[in-house]
Amino acid sequence: MIIEQWQQYLQQNGAQFEDNVVLHFGSPEQERQAALQGDILTDLSYFGIIKVSGSDAAKFLQGQLTNDVLQVNANQSQLTAWCNPKGRIIVNLRLFKRQDAYYLFLPQASVEITLKRLRMYILRAAVQLEDVSHQLVRLGIAGEQSASLIADNLKCIPPAAINASLTLETTTIIRVQGTQPRYLLFTETPQMIWSPLAQFARPVGAAIWQWLDILAGLPQIVPATSEEFVPQMINYSLIGGVNFKKGCYTGQEIVARMQYLGTLKRRMYLAKIDTTSLPQPGDALYVNSEPQSVGKIVNAQWHPHGGVVVLAVIQITHAEQDEIHWQTPLGEKLHWLDLPYPVADN
Repeated sequence: MIIEQWQQYLQQNGAQFEDNVVLHFGSPEQERQAALQGDILTDLSYFGIIKVSGSDAAKFLQGQLTNDVLQVNANQSQLTAWCNPKGRIIVNLRLFKRQDAYYLFLPQASVEITLKRLRMYILRAAVQLEDVSHQLVRLGIAGEQSASLIADNLKCIPPAAINASLTLETTTIIRVQGTQPRYLLFTETPQMIWSPLAQFARPVGAAIWQWLDILAGLPQIVPATSEEFVPQMINYSLIGGVNFKKGCYTGQEIVARMQYLGTLKRRMYLAKIDTTSLPQPGDALYVNSEPQSVGKIVNAQWHPHGGVVVLAVIQITHAEQDEIHWQTPLGEKLHWLDLPYPVADN
């Protein structure tokens, strides 16, 4: 019942919902400008959470995920992905530990299929998988003062290192990548956290957080792009989402072969498109000289200064030599932006 009560609380405080996603709090344009200039607070209910518990939980996840699960503890989360046997990402996620269980933080739209397919691998292992999205509310806070706001209102020193985690009695705090300080909060008592933070950080819609993820070069695989890319194509080997020394997991042979023996032909880029229409994950990209698609949109979101920013997986030779266009060979052009981390050949 926590999530229903929480959404009612947000509505009472001005939240406008569509399909359980907060669109805005009454002033979308002002909220976008606030994200450029100050601290923002948002509900992340468009993400879900799967709890993985049992004596074999660590061993089970180690055999499925691209990163080293044994490095996750109460103080350390990680980016990771679950691949099919061909090494293509079914879903990417953040893995964290809270008390004696592991938690998968992933798009809500991917929770049901992930649960169904993961359960096929359990066999006789002592593992329980449960959708606990209704029990733990997901929040995001970002901005130069976000750490001090957390410290003042939660009476703790928030994690300083990227991916570091801290669990209090009812709340887990995780520092995440960003062009500005950003934190995820998972809590059983959201109103007690939101109310004081909202006095200093501007409540905003979910699109703002998605925009910050894109600027941080953090891709999110959704159902429309599931099983399209190997981890290296979405730069997961560059941002700590793959461990090449951990041993076997589903799809590991293909991922390792790409890293050590193959030549990466596609990778993810950050770009801006001057358009009044929002691209969708999976949209095709083209060059003038070929009718075949040379890439796909991974994520896209409005930019407060106009147009949209996108993460897109594109054939490297075309990205380096040609103009890339959205939807058709004559569509809107992609204008390159710099990713916030080094990009080198894998």
